[in-house]
Formats: sequence, structure tokens, C-alpha cells
Amino acid sequence: MRVADFHFDLPDELIAQSPPPVRGTSRMLVLDREAAEYRDDFFRNLPHLLRSGDLLILNDSRVIPARLFATRARGLHTQPSSPDPTGRIEVLLTEHIGGEDWSALVRPSRKVQPGERLHFAALNESEPLLEAEILAAGEFGERTLRFNPVQDFRAILDKIGHMPLPPYIHRDDSEEDKDRYQTVFSHEPGSAAAPTAGLHFTPEILAELRQRGVQIETITLHVGLGTFQPVRAENVEDIRLHAEHYTLPAATAEAVNAALREGRRIIAAGTTTTRTLEHCAQHSLEFEPHAGVRLEAHSGSTSIFISPGYRFRVVSGLLTNFHLPQSTLLMLVSAFAGREAVLAAYAHAVRERYRFFSYGDCMLIL
Repeated sequence: MRVADFHFDLPDELIAQSPPPVRGTSRMLVLDREAAEYRDDFFRNLPHLLRSGDLLILNDSRVIPARLFATRARGLHTQPSSPDPTGRIEVLLTEHIGGEDWSALVRPSRKVQPGERLHFAALNESEPLLEAEILAAGEFGERTLRFNPVQDFRAILDKIGHMPLPPYIHRDDSEEDKDRYQTVFSHEPGSAAAPTAGLHFTPEILAELRQRGVQIETITLHVGLGTFQPVRAENVEDIRLHAEHYTLPAATAEAVNAALREGRRIIAAGTTTTRTLEHCAQHSLEFEPHAGVRLEAHSGSTSIFISPGYRFRVVSGLLTNFHLPQSTLLMLVSAFAGREAVLAAYAHAVRERYRFFSYGDCMLIL
């Protein structure tokens, strides 16, 4: 199967540049994957579309202000160094490796090579609050940075960092994005992008779901470099994803096992949740292939890539936003509901002027 098989035409004006005025008011396209039929609805009606006994699983990862602006240091390999004001370097932190080390995307990357030092200051200030050395260079702007130790790195990041809005949002981040590019249930900081299916939920909708007998649990998957790297392969089987860190809590593992045992539906809010659950299912089968899926609490990393032909072992329902043409996320949704049905639903969404991508509308696939 070719990557081009997942193309669709999308007018630029349908790419949402801002969230809806009120959280939870997005439109929702409901797709019946068995009948390959779809209908228009609204996200606020989700509690009426799920049923008592359903298990809804959310990704509680919290977006960090991972977009930084730096200047190169004068006097390379010398100390002390001072900021070079000749050019601004954009740095997007994509994963905390450990200690003071981070993976990042750097632009323009050709200017920033191993051994270089970067200075990070607050807006309109010259005194750097963070300094980092480039340790290694990878492909397509990937860099490994080591920051000088500071007393409270996260507090400084909150002060000088920007919300990492996706590149298809053609504006600077704003104060509003600090709230709206974050789910209301976010808890564990670490993502370089929002798990966008979760952006639609409000405390009131979550409360109504619980009142109607829907069980809600969480996983954590920190969205990293894979979200920002475009697909460069021509054939689907040649695609490889970057690993992302996840945690499966004990309560969620027990809830999934009980739902599978009792034949209840498991609804994943987002592709990140889906990938985590399906990876954990594969992980369990590696140890006991004849025992069936039985999840246990643990943390790890996953680079699972789901495309048509994949057999889903945990997820039986999916809430997801509309994704980029020829993207791995569109391939995952196509694996779940069928490529033809998904592309037909997307064509309907384009005709009906749905809003696409991170701040856009959503789909419920059951």
C-alpha cells in the first residue's frame, strides 16, 4: 500500500487556526464502521452516544511550553560566552532524555552544529536564563541538547517557553493557547503537542458521562518527535515512527482487563491512547501468547505504527480529530474503520465545511 493512497484534497481555509469560542461546542461526525455509514452530530451529545458500561480512556499528558527561541553564543568553546544577536534560532523540545539532556528540533538547523552553545532569554530581555550545548546532530533538524544545570528548569521553561502550536497554525501562540491547547484533565507534563481528541472535553461533559455509567480511566503518552516529522516514505510498510514514552496505570490495566473479559466496549479518546493500549496488548501477548490479552501496569516506550491490516485487540471505539492527508494518524484511523469508509467520511466533512486538525472538529467511530 502506498502513502499516496491516503491523500485527500483539503482547502486551506478548513484548517482551524483557533479553538472554538467555547470548549466542547465542536461538531462531530459519527461513523458506524460496520455499516460504513456516517451522520453529522455535535460533541456535546457524546454522553448520549456512549452507553452504561463503556470504558472511556483518556491521555492525561500535559503539554509543556516546549517552543523556545535562542541566540548562538559568541566565542564558541570559550567561557564565558555572550549572546550573538545576528540570528534567532527556534528550538522545539521534543523529549526529555534524562538529567539535563533533551531531544529537540532546531531551525535553521544548518547553523547549529555539535559543540555550539545556545542562549535562551525571556522576551525583550538579553540576560540568558538557560544555556545549552549541542551534543549531537541527527537528520531533518534533530539535535540533542544539554542544558546547564539550574535550580528550577520547569519554572524557567514556563516563563520563557511558548506553547508548541503545530506548523499549520499560521500565527503566534497567545495567552488563550495556554489554556485551550491543554486538556482539562491534563496531569503529567511532558508532551510537545496536545493529544487533540481530548481538547473537546469539559468538566461538565465528563461528569455527565460518569452519571450515565461510562467508566473513565487514563493512560499517559507524551507526544514527541513523531508528531512533527512528515512521512518521507513512499510505501506504507517502510514507515518507521520515533519512540514515545508512556505509562499504563494499574487502575487502567485492571479496567481494560475487566472490560475485555465482560465484552464491554473500550473507547479510546485519540490516536495516542489507541497506540498505547494496542502496544500494551502486544506487550502482554509477547509474554503469554496463549493466555490472551491481559494488561499489567508498567511504563515504557512505543514506536507502534498501525496501518490497514492491523488487528485491534483492545480498542473497539475511537474518538479522534481530522488528520493530515497521507499522515500516519490517518492510516491508523483507516486501519480501524476501513480506508474507503474513512476517506468517504473525510470527503463529506470537507463538503460540509468541518474544521480540521488540532483545533478542529472530531469524529466518533463505533
